[in-house]
Order: sequence, then C-alpha cells, then structure tokens
Amino acid sequence: MNESEISQYIIRTFEGVDVATDAGNSFFSYDPDKNMPQDKGFLPFATLVTNDLYDQFSNLSRPSVFRLNIGIGKQTFRSLLGEPSLPSVKGSREISSEHPSDYDFTALDQIMPHPEYGRMYWVCVLSPSDETFETKVQPLLAEAYDLAVSKHKRKNKHQG
Repeated sequence: MNESEISQYIIRTFEGVDVATDAGNSFFSYDPDKNMPQDKGFLPFATLVTNDLYDQFSNLSRPSVFRLNIGIGKQTFRSLLGEPSLPSVKGSREISSEHPSDYDFTALDQIMPHPEYGRMYWVCVLSPSDETFETKVQPLLAEAYDLAVSKHKRKNKHQG
C-alpha cells in the first residue's frame, strides 16, 4: 500500500477524523466537530510520515518509503512487543549507545515500537504490504481510533 491509499482508508473508515498536514506528513486526529485548536490538545491517533524532517531513524529519504505510526493501548503494545524498552530520546536524533535497540528502524513491513515514542505505546511500520496492512495494521488503527474517541468523550464530559 502507498501513503495515499492508507490516508484514504483512515479518512473513509473512521468517522470524525481530521487530518492536519505539515511538509508532506499527515496527522490523523479524532475531531468530529472540527473545532480542536491545532496548537492545544492536538493528539493524533495515527501519523503518516514521508520524510526525515522530524527524525532520521527510518531513513525515509529512500524512494517510496514512508512510516505509519499508531498510538495503541498498553496491553496491545505489550502483547505485540513486550515492555517498552526503548530509551527516552525526545529531541535526540539518535538512539543512545547506552540503550541499544533490537529493532532495525529502517526495516520495511514490520510492526515495531516507534523509535521515539515507543515508551508511550506507539508502534510503527515502514511501507506496509497489503497483507500486513489488512491483517495487522487495520486492527491497530481501529484500536487507536477507539482510544481517541474515548479520550475525546472524557475530555468533553469534563469540560461540559
């Protein structure tokens, strides 16, 4: 699958999704009223990154390579990948040699922890095949969407 097909799948499948774009990258959030300020409380449930602007872990400058990132629940993350063991590297451009990773963040078509946000239960996959997308990614996107809807409802309940 390519990035356009994945983007269209997310928009068509999940109700109330808003897409913000920046430098060719897409950020999918649940905002059914389209009134969420982009500078406050903007929490995407999935992102589609097509370049190395935000990090260089995945070498996205390769032709036709992109990374789909998905924020899933703690239990699902642990069942897929175990305890998050990646170092906290916020703001860093490389993984600390003190905390080596068992993951090749340039590998295509593999579900793995997000190189920076794995500790927050985000997973990623580079250029997923149709089979991986259908069997592994679609359920993860559905879970991430459901979590975003729940968070939105809780937030609105407390504000209203």
